[in-house]
Amino acid sequence: MRRLILSLTILLLGWGLATAQEKLAPPAGGTAEAESGEAAETEAGEPTETAAIEPAMELPERKPPKPPEPKSKKLPGARELFASVPGPAKLAARAIGFYSKGCLSGGIALPLNGPDWQVMRVSRNRYWGSPQLVDYMERLASDARALDGWPGLLVGDMSQPRGGPMLTGHTSHQVGLDADIWLTPMPDRILTLQEREDVEAVSMLKDPLHVDPEKFTDVHIKLIRRAASYRQVARIFVHPAIKRSLCERAEVAGKDTRWLGKVRPWWNHHYHFHVRLGCPRGMAGCKDQPPVKGDSGCGKELDDWNSMLKKSSIWRTQQNIDPNAKPGIKKKPYPLRDLPKDCRTVLTAGDYELLSVDDELPPVALKAAASKEAGPGVPLFTKTQLHNVLKGGQVNVPMPNRNPVR
Repeated sequence: MRRLILSLTILLLGWGLATAQEKLAPPAGGTAEAESGEAAETEAGEPTETAAIEPAMELPERKPPKPPEPKSKKLPGARELFASVPGPAKLAARAIGFYSKGCLSGGIALPLNGPDWQVMRVSRNRYWGSPQLVDYMERLASDARALDGWPGLLVGDMSQPRGGPMLTGHTSHQVGLDADIWLTPMPDRILTLQEREDVEAVSMLKDPLHVDPEKFTDVHIKLIRRAASYRQVARIFVHPAIKRSLCERAEVAGKDTRWLGKVRPWWNHHYHFHVRLGCPRGMAGCKDQPPVKGDSGCGKELDDWNSMLKKSSIWRTQQNIDPNAKPGIKKKPYPLRDLPKDCRTVLTAGDYELLSVDDELPPVALKAAASKEAGPGVPLFTKTQLHNVLKGGQVNVPMPNRNPVR
């Protein structure tokens, strides 16, 4: 009997334990945290309820983005291309091609301020040149001040960072071997950037055919003689009236006047002179001009220039042309293919992407195109002067070439 009672007791205890375990078991499909007995908590340590899983929302079908319009494969002219590049081609220094048909690799900038020079019209970004030209400019500035009493150079256009043709102005200056130097002496202070844009160079002319001796002084003659005296200088261009004055007064700069042969008369150079270096020795691809003749150039050539100058001045006065108006001459297209082949490499050096005809000109080119001319135009005759030149009669004068290649 005792055994029976004990068995029933054990059986009842086992049934009760099984029932209790079944109540404590988790429901089917419980989370991993519930299975491990750990409740999910927020960052603050408070338990949270598990969010109900919602079915994924069906997104509307998106249209693929429209591909960009392809750039035109056509290139702008060489003027636009070279004027648009803000910096030099970091290649070996080379003047490539001819002064009026070429480009520049490895160009360096003349510092805007030096002990004996200041760069003018900075917005044009035309203060670049070959290393040989920059060395020459620095040496000339130092020598002219120390040896000739010139206060310092005001430097006009040299070349663009990679040379090449320019949007406005020069036909030459393309290979980093040309530089314009104002005949206005440098002031005894550093000019502001705005002053460098606005200050106008002083013309040396009294009238279209003659210099003003009060402006074109002995110190100017010494400066030009100094500029021409270095072996690497091939030519210096000045207005024909300045050339005549140099021929007449050359001895104020010394008895040796052989330097006069390098100084050549050319249009418009009445407020600055233009220095041109010869091709550096051994520089492949650089094309020199024929060397100047051995004479001074003060004879028949200058007389011929004086005749051309007179005809030009008569025509301009009769046409009543504003000497300070910007020329309205439309330049012929200048395709890149007209330059030496290496100039394309110069343009694209440093992964520079060429402009397309669809592109707008960048700010550096727009500033250069909008900048002011450095000096005044060539003056016109007065009515009295024109009457004296024509001796009271009118003559038919053919229109001169106003923009000769230089």
